[in-house]
Amino acid sequence: MSEEVTLPTTGRKSRFGAIGPYLALLAAILFFSGLFFKVDGLKWLGAFDFTTLGGSFGTIKDATSTFIGVGGVSAKAGFLFALSLVPTVMLALGILEIFTHYGAIRAAHRLLTPLLRPILGIPGRTGLALITDLQSTDAGAALTKELHDRGEITKKDVVIMGAWQYSGAGLINNYFSIGSALFASMTAPVVIPLVLMLVLKFVGAALVRIILNSVYRKDFNHEQ
Repeated sequence: MSEEVTLPTTGRKSRFGAIGPYLALLAAILFFSGLFFKVDGLKWLGAFDFTTLGGSFGTIKDATSTFIGVGGVSAKAGFLFALSLVPTVMLALGILEIFTHYGAIRAAHRLLTPLLRPILGIPGRTGLALITDLQSTDAGAALTKELHDRGEITKKDVVIMGAWQYSGAGLINNYFSIGSALFASMTAPVVIPLVLMLVLKFVGAALVRIILNSVYRKDFNHEQ
C-alpha cells in the first residue's frame, strides 16, 4: 500500500499516495494541451480532449451562422458573444476543480516553478492556466482569474500571464484549424512554426516582466 500524504492546502489525504498529485497533473496537461485533438488514426483520443468535449454550436437550418447571427452590434451582440463562451468556461472551471481536488495544482507548483520562476517570474501553479490557453483563450483567462480570486497569484503575475496568453492565443487550436489551409504550401515542417510561436510567447512575456520590474516597478512595490 502506498503512503498517504496530507495535502497542505486542504488538509485532506490523497488516496493515491505521493504519486497521486503528479498523475492528476499529467492528466490535466494532456487534457488541456490539445495533444489528443484529432490524432490521425486514433480519433477516439478526442474523447479525452478539452476542445472535443467543449464541442461547438450547431447552425440554424438552411443558414451558415450560429444562434449569434451576423451583423449584430453594440450591447446585444456582445451579450450573445459572451453567452457563447459560457459552456467552455464552465467546463474548464469544473474540470480544474476535479484536478485541484487530486492535487494537480500543488504538483504543478512544485514541478513548474523552477521553470517559470526564472523565465517569467511567476509560480508554477500558473502552468495549467497557460497550458489551457494553448487550446482556449477563454478557458485560460477564466483559470487565471480563478487563481487571482483565490489569492494564489498577484496582479503582477496576472499581467505577465496575460502577455503570454494574448500572444498567439489559442495557439494549438487556431494553428491546426485555421492555419491548416497553408500547410500544403509550407516548405518547412509543420511543427517548426508552432514551436517558434510557442517560444515567442515566452519571449514576449519575459519582456513584459522586464518592463514591469523597471518602468512600472513602483506600481507593484506593495506586492513584494
